[in-house]
Amino acid sequence: MTYWKHDSAIVDDGAQLGAGTKVWHFAHVSPGARIGERCSLGQGVYVGNDVSIGDNVRIQNNVSVYDAVTLESDVFCGPSMVFTNVYNPRAAVARKNEYRRTLVKQGATLGANCTIVCGTTIGAYAFVGAGAVVTADVAPFALVVGVPARQIGWMTRHGERLELPLVLPADTDLCYAECKQTGDVYRLGPDGVALAREGDRS
Repeated sequence: MTYWKHDSAIVDDGAQLGAGTKVWHFAHVSPGARIGERCSLGQGVYVGNDVSIGDNVRIQNNVSVYDAVTLESDVFCGPSMVFTNVYNPRAAVARKNEYRRTLVKQGATLGANCTIVCGTTIGAYAFVGAGAVVTADVAPFALVVGVPARQIGWMTRHGERLELPLVLPADTDLCYAECKQTGDVYRLGPDGVALAREGDRS
């Protein structure tokens, strides 16, 4: 076994966990789960069968990653944040064949106590603020907050806010901003924000 688990955790036969992954107190990993290397599953975390998790993912305490959720590498799930997989649940109506898939792309942050309504895609390096309720797709590098979540800015890969307008001004082809921590340069164009050039600072 190349991963580590606490004695109180349950990892069902058939689950695949990569080297260096840690499963903490009272967590439960279902048999169909696929989890990459160097991940951390905090106290009370549940991972369903139809779940794929990349490398270096951090899932904090009391998070349930239900069927039909995919987390790419370097995703951060804050304490007690919530995923769903049925859009219109009723206790008396079986809807397991109606799960809506949720995709969280590389490097995204899902803040503490936020809710991700099923069927949405969270773009790479997006940042969902604590307590937000996401009901629609979130663009790469976008910073969203509130109920329902709305975009208020842009974030760097390092987790710093970018000095860029929400939308490209009508008289401008491109806008640029630099991450003060890393020196990375970002470009805002008609399709949103992208990394234009990597910096040389650690």
